[in-house]
Amino acid sequence: MITIVDYGMGNLRNVLRACTEIGVKVSVTSDPALVRSALWLILPGVGAFGEAVRRIDDLGLRRPILEHAKAGRPLLGICLGMQLLFESSEESPGAAGLGLIAGRVMKLGRGVKVPHIGWNDVIPVSPTPLFPDPKEAPVTYFVHSFYAGIIPETVAVTEYGVRFSASVRKGNVYGVQFHPEKSQIAGLNLLRRFTLVKPAAWTT
Repeated sequence: MITIVDYGMGNLRNVLRACTEIGVKVSVTSDPALVRSALWLILPGVGAFGEAVRRIDDLGLRRPILEHAKAGRPLLGICLGMQLLFESSEESPGAAGLGLIAGRVMKLGRGVKVPHIGWNDVIPVSPTPLFPDPKEAPVTYFVHSFYAGIIPETVAVTEYGVRFSASVRKGNVYGVQFHPEKSQIAGLNLLRRFTLVKPAAWTT
C-alpha cells in the first residue's frame, strides 16, 4: 500500500487518482503513526515552502517522515514535496526543510516567465529505478517557481532558463520536480516503478 501524506497542501485528489489507476492500494493520512508505519510514502505539495514546513511540524509529521526515510523505506517527494527534502529554500528564509538531501532550493529567474508551467523533456543522467533507461527522455508536466540545482544526488535534469534537477535520489529517497500525476503515461509509468522499489529491510 502507498501512503500519501496529507498536510493540507498537496494535489491529493490527482495523486490518489493516479495511484488508483496503476492498480495499487492507497491511503491518505495526516496521522503520524500511519506515516511512521507506511511502506511506501508519497509527499506531495503545492504552495509555499515555509507554510508547508509549518504545517508538517504542527501536525507532528516531521519525525515520522524522517524515520521512514532513515529506515530505508521508499519516499517520493513531488514538486514542493521534492523541495521539502532539502535543507532550505530561498522562498522562505529561516524555514528548515527535512534535510534529507543537502542544499538549498532557489528561485527561477534570468529572463524566464515565472512560474514555469508546461511540458519539458526530462533527461536521465544515470540509471535509477524511476529512470531505468538512460536513453529514454519522458516529457512531463511542471508547475513551479523554485528549483534545485545540479547536485550529486541529481538523477535527471531539465532546462528552463537554467539547467536544474528534474529528479533527485539519495538511497530510497526520491524527488521529482514535475507532477507525475499530471504527466499522463510517462507519469503513471514513473509511479508504477516507484511501487516496485523494495524497502531496504526486504530481502529477495
